[in-house]
Amino acid sequence: MSRGPKRIPSMVKNPQLVEKRRRQIIRGACDLFIRKGFHKTTTREIARECGLSIGTMYEYIQSKEDVLYLVCDYIHSELEARLKKALDQEGTGRERLTRAIAQHFKAMDAMRDDVLLIYQETKSLPKDAMSYVLKKEEEITSLFEAVLQRGIQDGTLNLDQSSVKLMAHNIMVLGEMWTFRGWVLRQHYTLEEYTRLQTALLLDECTHQSRR
Repeated sequence: MSRGPKRIPSMVKNPQLVEKRRRQIIRGACDLFIRKGFHKTTTREIARECGLSIGTMYEYIQSKEDVLYLVCDYIHSELEARLKKALDQEGTGRERLTRAIAQHFKAMDAMRDDVLLIYQETKSLPKDAMSYVLKKEEEITSLFEAVLQRGIQDGTLNLDQSSVKLMAHNIMVLGEMWTFRGWVLRQHYTLEEYTRLQTALLLDECTHQSRR
C-alpha cells in the first residue's frame, strides 16, 4: 500500500466545505490544464473557471502545484473506482479479468484527456507529491495482479508466478496505448474491436504460458 495522500493545509476547518470547494477547483483546473497545460495556466484563471475569487481559492490550497496534485489524485481515484466496480462482480478469475480489461480500456477511452494530463504534467509536482501519484498508479496495477492470482488459484488461468507482475503492467500499458496511440488506432479499430483483439491476445498468453 502507498503512504497516505499528501496533506494540503486549508484555512477552512469544515471538512465537508473543504471537500466541496476542492471539487470545484479540480473541475475547473482539469479543463484548463488539458486545454492550456499546467505552466500556461494561472491561478487567477483557475479561480475564475471554478467560480471563486482568488482570495477564496487560496483558503483551500496553498499553490498551483497543490491544485495539480488534487487533479492527479482525483483522476487516479476515478480510474481505480471504475476498475473496482468491474472486479466487484462474481465470477472466475478469467471472467473477472475479461471484465476488468474491458473496463480499463473503456475508462482509458472516456478519460483519455485526463490520462494524458497526468503523464504530461506529473513532472511538475514536488517530489513527495509525485511519489504519491506514481504509487497510486502502482496500486491500480496491483488490482490486475490480484485478479491474475485469483485465476491461477481457481485454475482458469495458467500463468507463471514470475510473470504475474509483468502481465499486470502489460494490461495497464495496452489500455494506455489506446490513449497515447489512439490518433492512429482509431483509424483502424473501434474501441470494441480493440478490446476484443487485445483481450484475446492477453488471455491466450494467460492460458497457454505454462504449456510452452
